[in-house]
Amino acid sequence: MNQSAVGILGTGSYLPKEEIDNAEIAARTHVSEEWIARRTEILTRRWAAPDEATSDLAAKAAEAALSQSGLAPGEIDYLIVSTSTGDSPQPPTSNVVQQIIGAHRAACLDINVVCSGFVYALALAHSLITTHPRRRALVVAADVYSRILDFDDHRTAVLLGDGAGAAVVGQVPEPYGFVDFSLVSRGDAHRLIWVDAGGSRTPASHESVDNGGHFFRMDGRGVRDFVLEHVPPVLSALGTRNQIPMEDIDHFVPHQPNGVLLRQLVDVAGLNSARTHRTLECYGNVGSASVPVALDSAHRTGALKAGDLVLLAAFGGGMAIGACLLRWGAER
Repeated sequence: MNQSAVGILGTGSYLPKEEIDNAEIAARTHVSEEWIARRTEILTRRWAAPDEATSDLAAKAAEAALSQSGLAPGEIDYLIVSTSTGDSPQPPTSNVVQQIIGAHRAACLDINVVCSGFVYALALAHSLITTHPRRRALVVAADVYSRILDFDDHRTAVLLGDGAGAAVVGQVPEPYGFVDFSLVSRGDAHRLIWVDAGGSRTPASHESVDNGGHFFRMDGRGVRDFVLEHVPPVLSALGTRNQIPMEDIDHFVPHQPNGVLLRQLVDVAGLNSARTHRTLECYGNVGSASVPVALDSAHRTGALKAGDLVLLAAFGGGMAIGACLLRWGAER
């Protein structure tokens, strides 16, 4: 049941201007355009400009969410940035975003739960505001994966793009707002998605760069099997705990790994009666930003109506699963 009137006040997103179509990706990866479209259902993706970093994308999405919520940057108490491709190891990317947008009152922190990070960050924001009513959080998810792609690994390189999404979280009138969250971590599966080099175990060196240790890696088949086996039970248990069957869900806003896997997930999870919001055809897999970008698209196109039940579902490296049930009512 809904324990507190905390919810989403506004959403925003930003996708870089440079559109990369399948013809360009096919030339780089030496597979056909038809193979990419058939295996992924992705047609285009966006890549950050050479002078754009993760904080730049995050700041633009944050500003869009603030504008929609009617709040000024100085009214934000917490600024949480979810990313696995931060500007640098230090300082936190959230502090850089704070400076760019002028949210000088906000306590800043980064979280890295890879593609599940946005839902984890929403849960954190919910807890903070439940503890301190009248405060507001700005949750931003942003990733720039184009910088760590290995184009010799065509099964991975065809999937990923760059982008950012954001949500302002604060008090909303009952009965709207967050209903419940489910957060699951499976460290036993942490080798399904990884970047080997750049941390304390394998510091950056000429050798690590020459060996491709800084590239994004993924066991695609293993990820697919993990998602189809473990995500549907998490979603079902979340609904059961709140006496909400899957057929009562109005909108499903999932992570956007690839189109084929997403269709399979909808079927296995019993979510065919919900409207699934997809942005992967245009933007590909934008990591932690996938869920907020799709949520912002649904919001701005008027698909979400007050009182609608929305299910957010994110899953990715770690492995981690994050699910959130909310009753929509973002308009202030």
